[in-house]
Order: sequence, then C-alpha cells, then structure tokens
Amino acid sequence: MISDSLLREIKGNLDNKKSDGTYKYERVILGAQGGEIAVSGSESRILNFCSNNYLGLSSHPDVVMAAESALKTHGFGMSSVRFICGCTDLHVELEKRISDFLLTEDSILFNSCFDANGGFFQSLLSEDDIIISASLNHASIIDGVRLCRAKKALYAYNDMADLKRVLLESSDRRIKVLVTDGVFSMEGDLAPLDAISALCEEHNALLVVDDSHATGVLGHHGRGTAELMGVHEKVDMFTGTLGKALGGATGGYISGKRELVDWFRNSSRPYLFSNSMAPAVVAGSIKSLDIVQSGEGEALRLALADNTRYFRECMRDIGFQIRDGLHPIVPIMLGEASVATGMADDLLSKEIYVIGFSYPVVPEGEARIRVQLSAIHSREQIDRAVSAFSQSGKSYGVLS
Repeated sequence: MISDSLLREIKGNLDNKKSDGTYKYERVILGAQGGEIAVSGSESRILNFCSNNYLGLSSHPDVVMAAESALKTHGFGMSSVRFICGCTDLHVELEKRISDFLLTEDSILFNSCFDANGGFFQSLLSEDDIIISASLNHASIIDGVRLCRAKKALYAYNDMADLKRVLLESSDRRIKVLVTDGVFSMEGDLAPLDAISALCEEHNALLVVDDSHATGVLGHHGRGTAELMGVHEKVDMFTGTLGKALGGATGGYISGKRELVDWFRNSSRPYLFSNSMAPAVVAGSIKSLDIVQSGEGEALRLALADNTRYFRECMRDIGFQIRDGLHPIVPIMLGEASVATGMADDLLSKEIYVIGFSYPVVPEGEARIRVQLSAIHSREQIDRAVSAFSQSGKSYGVLS
C-alpha cells in the first residue's frame, strides 16, 4: 500500500514542476490530426505547429481509406505475438516495402521506434563490444543502450575529432557500433553522416542511424538524411518510425542486413513479446509509402521545404533566435522554462498550437518552443503564426 508520506512527496515534486514551468500538460484534440485542429477548451479552430505530420498524411483520405478497408478484411488486432500467432500478408508486404524504399536487404516491424531501438543492442552485443552514441541521441536510443552489456561511450554529436578519439580508444573491442539520430529532434540539426560514415569505415565500426525525423522528408526520394548526404549505401542499419511522416500512426522498424534482421526476429525482446501492429495501421502505412514514392510525395516534400525556408526567414527577420538548418523542426530558443511555457500558453490563446520544451527534455537554460512545419500549412497560416509569435515575443521581451 502506498504510504501517505510517499504521496505527499510526489505531490510536492509535481507542484514544483508546475511552479518552475517544467510540468507537462496534455491538450486534447477533438477530431483528426491536421494543419488546423479543434482543441478542448477552445471555441476556435487552432493552427497546429507542433506535429510530426510533416507531409500531411495523418488524415490523408487515401491512407484513411486503406486503413478502413483493412479493418474489414483483416480485423482489428492480431491478439498475440508473431512467433505464436503469426502475422498477416499485410505485415509481410510492409516489411518488403520498407526494404525496397530504403534499398536494404530486409526489415522487421516493431510497435514503435522506441521498441526498435530498445530491442536492437541488448541481443546483439556483449561485454566485449562497445556502443558509441551521439550526445543528443533520442531517449529510445539511450534506453536501448542502457539495456546492453556492452561498454558505452559518448561523443559530441557534431564533433568529428571527438568521435575519432573515441573510435581510436575503442580499437580493442570485438564489435564497435556507432549509433546516431539522422535528425536530432530538439535541435533540427542533421548528423554529419558523410564524415561519420567515413570514420566508421576507417575504424571498422557498424553504423546505425535512427532516421525517424527524416524518412519521407529529406533526400530526393525521401529516403532520409543519408540519401541527402549521398552516403545511403554506407549505413549498415536503419531504425525508424511509421509515426511521423509515414502516416503518423504507430509502428517502427529495423532495416538493413538480412542476417541481422533475422537475428532480431529470433532474439529481440520487444519483438518477441509484443503483439504485432494492428492490420489497419499496417495498411495505412503501406498506402503512405505509396504516396511518399509518388509524384504527390515529391510535391509534398517540395512544399514542405518551401514552407520551412519561408518560416525560418520570417522568424529571423522579426528577431527570434533560431538554429540554422533546413529541417522543418525549428527550435525557437528562449532560455527559461517559464518563458517557453508561458509563451506557448499565450500563443494558444492566439490560436497557434505549439509546445514549450524545458529540462530534462533539453538542457537547463536552453528552454525553447519547437515549431514543426508541414507541407499542408498554407502561406496564410504560416503568416498568422509568425504574427502571433511576433506579438508574444514582444510581450515577453525575447526579440533581438
């Protein structure tokens, strides 16, 4: 039984989070995800600038129709794990489609990329090996690395001299695995995969890239960060999500060398002990890949790039401090948690839906509002967001 003293301690800690601006409030969306949404507590439609719906596929009519059709033909759920109850033909098709899209040998589905990263390292590496992880990697990578018996090492995510030092110090290890995000989600920065892949090749290290925020978004064909930098064939294994640009529902994957994928089918605990993805989600994800690889997908990527460029230029012009880059993640750097939270609330009152991020999601003193552009944002919607940011920035005294 939980003691009163423990409950008081937890309540006190939660009260502290509320007072210092780090408490995470959840807003309720009434209806479908999109560039404009209905939010509980607001009488007006709200412009959504905090979603991973980069290509606008979360409510695309063809994606919805594919999911509805699969519900009728394949039912609601699988009711067990794959090695017990098997999977559907849709699961097999999606794995093949991911491999064809990413130009890899094989792929394996998980219920999320968090599960994919959680199941990658533990079954593969021993205490004789080492995992070299970028400093800003996602929490799923961090937790996956923690589960593994291998030695751990960290390098500054954009410092190749530091990475080279770690690789040299790891020369005695049986297997060296370097893992990095393709796009760092709180910064919008791209990993320098051209330089990283060259160092991995020089030091015989396996290169693993979580490209969750880039797949479907970056590169001529939407294959992600490695394609953009011309080193796609030098990445040994990809992890990624179906919950962002590729339909925005749930699901993740590992994609790469056939032997490794087969090993994960037989040893990865999140795969072995979790139900398979719902068939409707699988069907919607297949349709999303169809769109991403079509002329419509190319047009959506071009629209997204144009929206991103325009918003970045506007925000700099009115005096906000933002990080340079080309990704639709645009962090508005504000410093104090209370400012980020207060501005996000103020912007919601101006019908702009964004979220303030603070410690421990980002380092202390680096609180920010993370804006995310979508291909389905109109120029008029972006102008409304910029105007609201300008008004709020002036009232909070954060414009330079």
